[in-house]
Amino acid sequence: MEKPCTLLVHFDKGTPAMANEIKEALEGSDVVAKVDAMKRAIMLLLNGETLPQLFITIVRYVLPSEDHTVQKLLLLYLEIIDKTDARGRVLPEMILICQNLLNNLQHSNEYIRGVTLRFLCRISEPEILEPLIPSVLTNLEHRHPFIRRNALLAISSIYRLPNGEQLLPDAPELVEKALSSEQDASAKRNAFVMLCNCSQDRAVAYLLSNVDRVAEWPDLLQMAVVDLIQKVCRANRPDKGKHIKIIISLLSSSSTAVVYECAGALVSLSSAPTAVRAAANTYCQLLSSQSDNNVRLIILDRLIELRKSHREVMSEVVMDVLRALSSPNPDVRRKVLDIVLDLVSPKNVDEVVLFLKKEVVKTQAAGESDKDAGGEYRQMLVQAIHACTVKFPEVAGSVVHVLMDFLGDSNVASAIDVVIFVREIIETNPKLRVSMIQRLTDTFYQIRAARVCSCALWILGEYSLSLSEVEAAISTIKQCLGELPFYSATEDADSTTDSTKQPHAVNSSVTTSSRRPVVLADGTYATQSAASEAAVVAPSVVPGSLSNIPNLRSLILSGDFFLAAVVASTLTKLVLRLEEVQPAKAETNKAGASALLIMASMLQFGQSGFAPHPIDDDSYDRIVLCMRLLCNTGDEVRKVWLESCRQSFAKMLAEKQFRETEELRAKAQISHAQPDDLIDFYHLKSRKGMSQLELEDEVQDDLKRATGEFTKDTDDAARLNRILQLTGFSDPIYAEAYVTVHHYDIVLDVTIINRTKETLQNLCLELATMGDLKLVDRPQNYTLAPESSRQIKANIKVSSTETGVIFGNIVYETSNVMERNVVVLNDIHIDIMDYISPAACADVTFRNMWAEFEWENKVAVSTVIQDEKEFLDHIIKSTNMKCLTPLSALEGECGFLAANLYAKSVFGEDALVNISIEKQADGKLSGYIRIRSKTQGIALSLGDKITLKQKGGDR
Repeated sequence: MEKPCTLLVHFDKGTPAMANEIKEALEGSDVVAKVDAMKRAIMLLLNGETLPQLFITIVRYVLPSEDHTVQKLLLLYLEIIDKTDARGRVLPEMILICQNLLNNLQHSNEYIRGVTLRFLCRISEPEILEPLIPSVLTNLEHRHPFIRRNALLAISSIYRLPNGEQLLPDAPELVEKALSSEQDASAKRNAFVMLCNCSQDRAVAYLLSNVDRVAEWPDLLQMAVVDLIQKVCRANRPDKGKHIKIIISLLSSSSTAVVYECAGALVSLSSAPTAVRAAANTYCQLLSSQSDNNVRLIILDRLIELRKSHREVMSEVVMDVLRALSSPNPDVRRKVLDIVLDLVSPKNVDEVVLFLKKEVVKTQAAGESDKDAGGEYRQMLVQAIHACTVKFPEVAGSVVHVLMDFLGDSNVASAIDVVIFVREIIETNPKLRVSMIQRLTDTFYQIRAARVCSCALWILGEYSLSLSEVEAAISTIKQCLGELPFYSATEDADSTTDSTKQPHAVNSSVTTSSRRPVVLADGTYATQSAASEAAVVAPSVVPGSLSNIPNLRSLILSGDFFLAAVVASTLTKLVLRLEEVQPAKAETNKAGASALLIMASMLQFGQSGFAPHPIDDDSYDRIVLCMRLLCNTGDEVRKVWLESCRQSFAKMLAEKQFRETEELRAKAQISHAQPDDLIDFYHLKSRKGMSQLELEDEVQDDLKRATGEFTKDTDDAARLNRILQLTGFSDPIYAEAYVTVHHYDIVLDVTIINRTKETLQNLCLELATMGDLKLVDRPQNYTLAPESSRQIKANIKVSSTETGVIFGNIVYETSNVMERNVVVLNDIHIDIMDYISPAACADVTFRNMWAEFEWENKVAVSTVIQDEKEFLDHIIKSTNMKCLTPLSALEGECGFLAANLYAKSVFGEDALVNISIEKQADGKLSGYIRIRSKTQGIALSLGDKITLKQKGGDR
């Protein structure tokens, strides 16, 4: 990045061609060889080579060539070579190319003329351009549009140079005259853009004189019109009304790009409901007509911005936004649902919920190939319906029964969302309780996921209140458990005589449990019984095919004893409630005895050899507690089991609702205006000659001014905090930088002030970076008058999350002393927190992301030590680490050992090391080391092995 570059060509850094070979090829008569040599020369120049000896050769042998490819490559070569010396003066040999350029501008071939005119757009030396200007102006009247459009571009570039007005003083008049007679769309657009940039008044006059024909203009010119209107309206707000009419007329353009730009311009320029409504409708039409998902996501982002400031208008187009759910892309669907859920109101909630219910039903008809995508989409729909019913409970009755059909969904995440939704609705809508309990008992046998079964059982135990409901719930649970016992005595005898015999598989994918370290929500470790999907075996006790095994029985036989404890708790609640609603004592005793038999069978199976693993202590104690309660129940215990659980759940829902209300209230209390701000009474203004749109726009501007919306986005205090002083007050140049961080882009807006009485020449801001920061372009040289200032911008790209440093200096020359002076700048430290935005994340989402992404730096451990405490002690001694907790307190169950170690020698300063080791059945140790560094990067990467050395060999 030593100098500005207008050309970029890929160069494979192989063996570079020697200058002599290129020179020989250029001197020859073979055109193909000349083309290849010119390409190699250009690529070498772009990669830092100077090749000064080639210039005269190119002037002698390449300039006279009539081949179009050679002439095009010659212009590229002239574009990238240095045309000035160290002092900024044009090199004498550049005069040699001026005659050739003049001949090209008068060439009979249109292509040669056109590419030469385009080449002049990238020339900034007045000495080269001045003799060519008459020929450039002559090309404005050429018969071919390709030449005219490039001539207009050349005139625009020349006029915008620092001394361009001296080179072409009458350029705006000439371009305006050409614009009035031009017929080519591209040439017309180039002329209009030149007037917009160089003579805005002429461009506005031309636009207003042709306002009736704007809708018929080509799309390129319409885009330029939209840009001009935005500039004019921001600079001159009183004339905004007549320009906005032009934008609204362009909303009917056949070009989708023009329509999109017009909608954005309407929103940025006007807050009138009519204008905002037109923009929202335009976005919705684009959303339904465009098939590209990237385009749809961009349009949805615009609708989100519209929602923040114009909720009332956006609420009217909710149903139009919902039609975008027809897209199969999950990101589009998720963003659509986010927009709609925030705009749901009492007016449209019925329509929204009805539409979502139809979409849920459609997911049932998805093919086998779309099964996973349909499950994810169904989960999003269920969560959306849940959010709607929380805001508006009266619509729950129309959707809850449809959603309960998906309790047995193969997508476990979707089924969990459904059952959580049912649990909350049955508590907040007592009128729906009877029908929901009946529907749950009818569909319970379809549930195949253990977590869904557990939640559904809790609902049956808490909300089955009448005699018929309790009896139906007990009967459903018995049917889903199947016949007792869970294994036969003959099978028990066979298992003891033949220990190698494997029972038949119950399910191809069932749940087994093991003790492993688990990652908590804060990133720390704990030991618990975890469940994992695996193929296990269990006794075959039910005649017929395996698919006939009831859901609860299948899950319990697979070793899910936590579910067995939930079944015991549910049966206990149902029997206790049956004692209250059943007058016949015999029936109550019969139900209690049946529940005790089921619990005893589950305990017997858990302690037998047929279970995939023995029953855990927590589940065992829970089932035993339920059996004791059924044998001897007191009033206090009965109250706890039948009332306290539901009261706690109701309290949890109330607290959740309270937190959401408080957040909304806190947002509503933000003040955007002060009591002593000026108030404009628009009723007293003159309305003569104003259209309805202009009246609405005036009203909305007054409201914005009164509520402070014009100034709320510019927080001056925050801007001052981002200003960094780069030089001292006694330096001849004072510099300060305003740092703007946007995602992965850093923009430095540097203000440089000349505090001397001399003119500073070739002033350059030289910047360099340390870390994963990359300077995009190098600022150019400037001339700074005495006691004047200049704004210089520098763009920097961030490529990682490491902390970076930007350093540099300011180099300049004075007229008296031609030595280069240097002012060293203070370093700018870019912290990771500057480009990381805080966000909220649910606990379930956090755990899913933790499992999906490799956020742990795991290091494989290879050792022959077989005792975990000995191994940990050896690591501490070998690496000079300090153990934060006593070794005697670290040993967990099943040979699990974990420790938090503080490393200061091997892994870097302030590194927190988590070691997790587990002894396998064969006596070997396995595990991993997890390293967190507070001040620098991780010392070891994934898969690195560490060898711990001690006396007597490697360990």
